[in-house]
Amino acid sequence: MTNRKRYPAEVRERTVRLVFENQKTYESQWATICSIAKKAGMTPETLRKWVRRAEVDEGRRDGTTTDERERTRDLEREVKELRRANEILKAASSFFAAELDRPRGR
Repeated sequence: MTNRKRYPAEVRERTVRLVFENQKTYESQWATICSIAKKAGMTPETLRKWVRRAEVDEGRRDGTTTDERERTRDLEREVKELRRANEILKAASSFFAAELDRPRGR
């Protein structure tokens, strides 16, 4: 079982902003991340991922933005739902076509 902590959005935003603001005072971005993560009580890897995501969202780094990922996820969910509905309609169509072709006794 994993021991995952959920950090509030304010903590994410504040720590990422601190990394960007203090980057010049350290020898590397990783050193900045390690220092701020230690002070905030989280792992450096957690903060590094947040920083990378913020860089992509702000256009500083190539990649898929958070908005684009959410839109893609929503569209994939919709496609799955539509395919399922299409299969149901095909099955119903086959059923009713067979009913129409069946000879009727009087």
